Amino acid sequence: MTRAHAPAVPPVPFAKGHGTGNDFVILPDPDGALPLTPAAVAALCDRRFGIGGDGLLRVVRSAAHPDAAGHAAAAPWFMDYWNADGSHGETCGNGVRTFVRYLLDSGLAGWPADGPLPVATRAGVVAVRADGPDIAVDMGRPRHLGPAVATVPGHTLAGTVVDVGNPHLVCPLPPEVPLADLDLRPLPGYDPAVFPRGANVEFLAPAAPVPGADVAVRMRVYERGVGETLSCGSGACAVASVALAGAGRTDGVVAVDLPGGRLTMTLADGSCWMSGPAVIVATGTVPLPAAPLPA
Repeated sequence: MTRAHAPAVPPVPFAKGHGTGNDFVILPDPDGALPLTPAAVAALCDRRFGIGGDGLLRVVRSAAHPDAAGHAAAAPWFMDYWNADGSHGETCGNGVRTFVRYLLDSGLAGWPADGPLPVATRAGVVAVRADGPDIAVDMGRPRHLGPAVATVPGHTLAGTVVDVGNPHLVCPLPPEVPLADLDLRPLPGYDPAVFPRGANVEFLAPAAPVPGADVAVRMRVYERGVGETLSCGSGACAVASVALAGAGRTDGVVAVDLPGGRLTMTLADGSCWMSGPAVIVATGTVPLPAAPLPA
């Protein structure tokens, strides 16, 4: 069937940005007035019929959104994060860094003189700071919740359940399973009783040593509600914590190489600071779809 344009409201401003290839449609909506729906989000994130992105970030004042009003005193801005399929996500590390890049570039916020910039998410308020030309966000200390397994075509892989404000299953690969050979086109299998809200599933392998890092790894990720992506910030945090544990450490610096680039994770003092580039690549206006496009 030929796909047709759905009815739309008047065009709205947008930006397109990414952090290490994890890309987002950004909708500035300070007063929370846009009639944003799951169908509209999915249409905007469609890579052929929309702008395209792994997710959507609505830039809204915390006081104007029911999911963040309780954080308004601590964090003026709320990252209303949506997955590409139109579902909500609790948080997104690359999303937060890209969100802050947009706040800075658009003049909606600047770096505070007395500490990090706070941003509200559905997982709580996170702290963001400059790291030279890059942006770093404190993802909080990952919590390891026990073992689980993931299945991909041809393999059943042992992993660790990790909570980074959103759910992860991190699977270190045995030496005989090359990272590049994993088939991540289908959703990896996992126990729905362990992950009733779904999970981001990460796979990691050792990498060559990196100066300044205690551990270096390569990873791939299947993101809940999206599919395989070039990068996942919360996933890199989960992977870094598992990699350090595998090296017999609790704290340290981990270089995480993803298909979209490198993120540097620093775990210490109850925090996991994730640092890397965040870039706004385009701005413009776009009709906001009022209904899903037909298949």
